[in-house]
This record gives sequence, structure tokens and C-alpha cells, in this order.
Amino acid sequence: MMMKDVLKKYWGYDSFRPKQEEIIASALEGKDTLAILPTGGGKSICFQVPSMIKEGICLVVSPLISLIKDQVENLKSRGIKALAVYSGMSPKEIDITLDNAVYGDYKFLYLSPERLQTNLFKFRVSKMKVSFLVVDEAHCISQWGFDFRPDYLKIKEIRPLIKEAPIIALTATATLQVANDIMKQLSFPCDNLIVSGFEMPNLKYVIREAENKFGQTLKVCNGIEGSGIIYVSRRKNAEDVAAFLKTQGVDAEAYHAGMNGKVRAAIQQEWKSGNQRIIVATNAFGMGIDKADVRFVCHYDIPSSPEAYFQEAGRAGRDGNEAYAILIWNESDLNKLVKVAKTVFPELDYIRDVYQKVFQYLNIPYEEGAMSGHKFNLEEFAKKYKLFASNAYYAIKYIEMSGYWSLTEEIDIPSRISMLINRDDLYYLKDDRDLDAFMKVIMRLYTGLFSASISIDEEKIASVGQYSLLSVESKLKRLEAKRILRYSPKVKSPVLHIVNERLYDSNLYLPIDEYEQRVNRNMMRIEAMAEYVHTATDSPESFLIKYFGLSNPNAK
Repeated sequence: MMMKDVLKKYWGYDSFRPKQEEIIASALEGKDTLAILPTGGGKSICFQVPSMIKEGICLVVSPLISLIKDQVENLKSRGIKALAVYSGMSPKEIDITLDNAVYGDYKFLYLSPERLQTNLFKFRVSKMKVSFLVVDEAHCISQWGFDFRPDYLKIKEIRPLIKEAPIIALTATATLQVANDIMKQLSFPCDNLIVSGFEMPNLKYVIREAENKFGQTLKVCNGIEGSGIIYVSRRKNAEDVAAFLKTQGVDAEAYHAGMNGKVRAAIQQEWKSGNQRIIVATNAFGMGIDKADVRFVCHYDIPSSPEAYFQEAGRAGRDGNEAYAILIWNESDLNKLVKVAKTVFPELDYIRDVYQKVFQYLNIPYEEGAMSGHKFNLEEFAKKYKLFASNAYYAIKYIEMSGYWSLTEEIDIPSRISMLINRDDLYYLKDDRDLDAFMKVIMRLYTGLFSASISIDEEKIASVGQYSLLSVESKLKRLEAKRILRYSPKVKSPVLHIVNERLYDSNLYLPIDEYEQRVNRNMMRIEAMAEYVHTATDSPESFLIKYFGLSNPNAK
């Protein structure tokens, strides 16, 4: 099947966007390919189309679990078989998923990067017929990038296990220096960089200096019709800005990670469907959001880097119609950025102390804990050890950059049960006909119940057994009280995936020269943002093109 035939059959498009066809052709020729396309430029099509043409399963490495889930669901909705493995899944669930990837005629397997290092994955991948290895958000592999993740450095280690499968690496935010580093870190045999037109002609960049930022934001909302995103740096700002806009008759809602998950999902869906006009959000909002008709993205607070700014601004105008990226700033904002930069990189002694306290919090002794995952509540951790949550968070993230562990975004961890008695002992439930019947429903639904801890779906149990959801939860708690099983209700939590065993202080390697380089790179990005707002008022696009060094859209 030809490229355009696949595009039409599964995605309903008659033609490709700029550079997509060239990227796909390069991949189908078996060449390792790095593609840089602006946000909304259609990166997913660049690997999904060739994967549907070529025999085998495509491995997709992505850093965001929420993005992984969205893309898998999107593919399934198009009739394409796709799987995912990420932190928070049980060993049995991972085992079954990888078996399906080997034997189940699936076209895509999405993975969070830490899964690549497990022996289980390495053993299974050697049995797969891999068509492509895709590295999404490829800038994460470069220490020069703004979102470096050490797990990405391990990607090239699986290349010997996947025969001749070429790499397709994709990003929206890479300077020329970062692009060259990506190709080096992924062991490209020769450089092969394809850059889509950096400019979005329909997207107008605007810089506005304002002491009264509330008033300026209101002008933006009233002056531009249609859907919009207002980005803020703190949860409190999201609440405050949304509340102010509502008092002025603007249809706006706050969105941030501190809100209930169901509430967030409902707000996001209302906004995506067009029933909610404006969302005031922290910067996590928008990754993977497939909404083309966003008319403006307004930054109420200055992002800490041109890379982050360009990525977020590019969520406006994906439909090709006129849109605006507005940055509101004042001098006090720049001073805050410098202060925050000092928080982002705590002193090394503080970082080492937090490292040990995390293991204490998780009850992991020295020389243990390697390749394990744990629910991690930052607020609870900080409170227990009398730490400022923000300082502790950045210490944890620095340790992540050093490769010792990785902290996921908040994910849904399903309910689990594990039996405390064997099958024969269930005889004693005969005296309680209600619980006896309930256990039979569970045993019908879940095989292997007596051999391992398993994840369950209370809504499915309720449907099959014709119970209410509250009744299912009540019966599970009654069974736990009788010491029949252990019940862990579903939670929404970040997961800390530990790579190495707990080290003694003398073995914890955090070199000061590397630390200073990272601090300096961070300050350079802040200085670039200061230069942008001070000097680029007349031609913001030109400044960004110069910064990224990608003015030639035909760069190879």
C-alpha cells in the first residue's frame, strides 16, 4: 500500500503536511532519521504511516505516560492494534503485554524509557520483528536539551537486539547543537536531519510589557475570539487568573495537577469539545491534546526557556487559520525567573541528603531497591522530613538527571487484590452466601487469582455481578476484614522508578563540574528569554529562528 493510501485509509487525509512525506520516505529506505517539526506539525504521522506499510511492530519510546495512553487509544479508535508498557503496571500485566507484542500481530508498542532497561523487555524484544524504533521528544536524550532524561541514553543499547530496524527520532524543540547531539547519542551511521519549515505563517507572536497583567490578559481574551490557553507558572496563579476572568464575564476555568483527576478530565473534555472557551493552566496541560482550532496561547508568566515557550505557543493555530501567541511580562517576572533558577538547582549536599531521605521514606535499606517502582507522595515526603516541597522536588529531579531514578507524572494505579488464603479455604465462606457469591464472580473474571497479586476493575465486577459500585467496594473491604484477601483501592499517584540500588554517600556520584554546567545552561536559557522580551518586540519570529539555528527548512 502506498503512503497516501495509508494516510487516507486510517487518518482520512488526502495529502501530507510539509516534510512528512520526505521523512516517511527516508524511514522506509531504512535510514536513521531525525525530524524536527513545529508543535502541531504532525510528528505522529511520520512514524505511524511507515509502520503501517512495513511488516512488524513499531517500538515507540515516549517520556509522558499520559501521552502514551492518548496515542494508544487514538490508534485503537482507528482500528490499529497498539499496546503500551509503563510504570505503574504490575509484572504480570507487563508480561502479558510483551507476550502480545511478540505473538499478537500488533503494530505499535509504546514504552516509557525506563522499561527498556529491564531484562524482561530485552528478552522479549529479541523475539519481536521490529519495523522501526521511534524516539519521541528526542531532545530528552541530549544534556544540552532543556528536558534531559538519562533513561533516553539507554535507547541505543537495544539496537543490537532489533536487527536492522531504523530509528525515527522526532522533536519540536531542538537547537542545531541539540540536533547534532541527538544523532550522536542514537549512533546514527550518518547525519540525516529533516527540518520542516520552522515558521507557522498563520501564528503571530506578540510581546506585551505590562504591570497590570490581569488587565492585559483580559484584553487578550476580549480581543481574540475563539478557544484559548493561558499558561501560568503556579497552581495559585491558575486559580487566581481564572477567578478574575470569570468576574469579568469571560468563560474560563483553571486546570492544574492539584485538582481532582476526574474534575481535570471533565474540564479538559469540555474545552476540547468547545463547550469551555478558555483554560488557565500550568505548563503540563496541552501535551498530546488534539485540538486544532486554538486561536490564542497567552503566557501570563514567562517560561524558563525559549524551547518551552516555542513548544507551548505552537499549540495555537494548528488548523492553519490565524492565531496568536502572546507573552505578557514585566521586569519583576525576570527577577522571579532568576530566583526560581536557584531553587531548581539546590546545593549538592542538600541533594545528597534528599537522596538518602527518599530511600528512608520508602523503607529501602542500603544496597537494595534496584529496578523497583514505588508510589511517591511528594507533599507527604516533604512534611515528614520538614522540607520545602519545591526544593525537595528539584533535588529529586536533579538525581533523576543523574540517572539514579525517574519520577513519572501522576498516573492511575488500578485497584489490586491478593489472596491471603488458598482456594480450599474458601469453603468457610459458605456460611456467608452474599460473600460466597461475590467471590465466585471474582474467580470467574480473574484467572490466576491465587498465584499472584492482580489488578481489578470494580466497575466490571459490578456490571457482571449486577451490584452497585459502592456494594463492590464494601464487599471487598469485608473480605479484607475477614483476612480472605488484601484490597488496595485504585489511586492516582506519581511513581518513582529506581534504577540503581541504594548507595552509600561515598558511592553517590554527583560531580560538581557537571552540576555547574547544568546550572550555567539553565541560566543561559533564562538570559535568552530576557533578551527575547527586551529586543524581539518588532520581530519575535526572527529571534526564535536565530535561537534555534534552523532557519533553513531544507537542512539535511
